[in-house]
Amino acid sequence: MTVKHLQILHQHNSSTNQIFEKDGHDVVQGLTKKPKSLPPKYFYDDHGSELFEQICDLPEYYPTRTEAWILNQYADEIAAITGCCELVELGSGSSAKTHYLLNAYQKVANSLTKVIPDAFSYIPIDVSGGILKTTVLHLQQKYSDLSIEGLIGTYDEALFHLGKNHLRSRMIFFLGSSIGNFTESESNDFLGKVSHALTQGDYFLLGIDLQKPKEILEAAYNDSQEVTAAFNLNMLAHLNWRFQGDFDLDLFKHQAIYNEIDHQIEMYLHARSPHQASLEILDLKVQFEAGESILTEISRKFDLEKVQAQLRSQGLETVKIWTDPQKWFGLVLCQVPHN
Repeated sequence: MTVKHLQILHQHNSSTNQIFEKDGHDVVQGLTKKPKSLPPKYFYDDHGSELFEQICDLPEYYPTRTEAWILNQYADEIAAITGCCELVELGSGSSAKTHYLLNAYQKVANSLTKVIPDAFSYIPIDVSGGILKTTVLHLQQKYSDLSIEGLIGTYDEALFHLGKNHLRSRMIFFLGSSIGNFTESESNDFLGKVSHALTQGDYFLLGIDLQKPKEILEAAYNDSQEVTAAFNLNMLAHLNWRFQGDFDLDLFKHQAIYNEIDHQIEMYLHARSPHQASLEILDLKVQFEAGESILTEISRKFDLEKVQAQLRSQGLETVKIWTDPQKWFGLVLCQVPHN
């Protein structure tokens, strides 16, 4: 079976390149400041995406299974509220949890008294072309009547590409608490772009990891099998491949800590000894002192009331919230209100 309807967004933006940063600009910016940092989007080459799928199955990593439990319990209710629509998933990965939603919307479509072709459709979006191709192939086999169009690109590229050009109602969803990787300012910018890609009556479904004890959080990001460590270090391997670099992964070690003041996990790569690394394509040489760190990810943990206020500030009104019994994770369904 061939992969149908798979579009690579960054190869189709020649007329709008000024909207997106030059490839690698953020790497240069992050590695030449103090303290050093790198954007988490560089985790996700094909191998990084595979490692993240392994992380999701780790016993310490509660977010995936907790969010999956909520979706399993309430997907039918979500579909009943929104009705059949165009489903757009940002950062779809393997779309493992999405099956709960697709099955629920299939039920709604089957219950319609009048047969409507393509009553609902699915647009998975991911920066990793490898995992997206595999996912679309699998979904084509499982949901033979479902209209699927995979988009390979960043969130910004995808939201710009989608615009408001949709005839049926739309629900954009962003699971896994990936919004926690953004600072508050970045998340406001992101939510503004989401809102811009929706019209009156459209929906946005957001998964958020809620605040909880430090011990639970730090264990989730410092797993005993060291898969998260491999995932973190793979960012350097990705940079080596993408920008002809010479980072030596053995010269760095992984650590994740919970910042209780800012309510966020902070993931670091610490240099084990003084050395220099270079990225030839970016004409960049970086000096590291022993113990110097690169911040590779933050993962903010949320308060439900504050999240609703932030969504409201971007024109997204909360419709309903679902959580697990321990209140470790939340799903927030919101809508662009009718005037």
